Amino acid sequence: MSWSRSADKEQQAAQVSDLCRRRLLNYADSFQELARSYDLEFLPSEGVSQDRQTILEEKRLWENRQAISGHLNEVAKIMTETACEALTLYPMEARKRRRILQALAEEGIRAENPCYFAQGNGKQAIVLTMRAARGQKIAAEDAADMISVVLDRRLQLSVSSPYTIESVPRSFILEEESDYLVLTGFSRVVKEDEVVSGDNYAVIEAEKGRMTIMLSDGTGSGEKACRDSERVLDLMEKMLEAGYETDAAISMVNTALFAVGEDGNHPTLDICEIDLYQGSCQFRKVGGAATFLKRSGDGKVEQLALGNLPLGIFPQIEVKPLCRKLEDGDYLVMVSDGVVDAFEKEDYEDRISEVLAGIEDSNPGDIAERLLRIALRASGGRVHDDMTIGVIGIWENQ
Repeated sequence: MSWSRSADKEQQAAQVSDLCRRRLLNYADSFQELARSYDLEFLPSEGVSQDRQTILEEKRLWENRQAISGHLNEVAKIMTETACEALTLYPMEARKRRRILQALAEEGIRAENPCYFAQGNGKQAIVLTMRAARGQKIAAEDAADMISVVLDRRLQLSVSSPYTIESVPRSFILEEESDYLVLTGFSRVVKEDEVVSGDNYAVIEAEKGRMTIMLSDGTGSGEKACRDSERVLDLMEKMLEAGYETDAAISMVNTALFAVGEDGNHPTLDICEIDLYQGSCQFRKVGGAATFLKRSGDGKVEQLALGNLPLGIFPQIEVKPLCRKLEDGDYLVMVSDGVVDAFEKEDYEDRISEVLAGIEDSNPGDIAERLLRIALRASGGRVHDDMTIGVIGIWENQ
């Protein structure tokens, strides 16, 4: 990381060093060149009498190469963005800086150079270096609380910052508290005669007040279905953390499963992304059951569904997000196919909507547990498939 100062000495920019930047850009060029080598027009082999099966195999190979080309271009894009990324820091007012350093010093924390920087979402964060003066470990959240009091602002430790302040100097980022808070609750039951569930879920907190909730239902049940859905969530989480856009990450996971070509390995994937500053969400569904949005005002329940097939069936998929504005007290309910099967003799979307409208619990975990019990009653107490219910509640941050 290198630093540069503007001519008027009013701001600083932190970015990768010139050497690293050149290397990243060279790597990006190499990946783009490699992508072009895969991005060729489909031409069946000439001069050879081919049957339909041979042509289909060649077409499948070409489709795989097209997908690889797209992913290589995506990697090149991320490398280029990283190489050119710069973090512009603005100096803090001298009086505020002195108050922060003094308050932290009284608690045994030595801090250096607190600065402002814009996060790109209209919010202003604070970055500073801190270390414990007497060799002890101090919770970084305590320091964030002290700085919040000094500046009269609601600040919280960023997801990427260390949790503790130790003797070694470390950088910390304090973000403005989000305008909304989220609580999640999950309830699930394993299919009869199975030990583990084929359903898995993940909750990911990211920078800039974003939260992602994912639910994947592996094909079938048992250990193999569990491994398949775990693998999908693990790949998605790694790629999102690496900087992939959500749609690009979904595409890459889909291509990986399609290229393996395993029959019966087509997990579903439900994704709910929430912006806690804006109070908005985006849903992406790849073969999953409907998601339900219960409004706080009138208690009405909206069904959110898309007709996409599960992962790995086609070499390329296009998933269009559903966008909704959230309000204080709204609930999002994600369910796996096992819950749908429990209402197989009924119109499950309408039945679940009716049940949710009548539930008066406010805790997401209680709502998930109550809905699961109702699903079990609807199936006569039998569990023919893994059932998983995730409830996400959103409230204004008072």
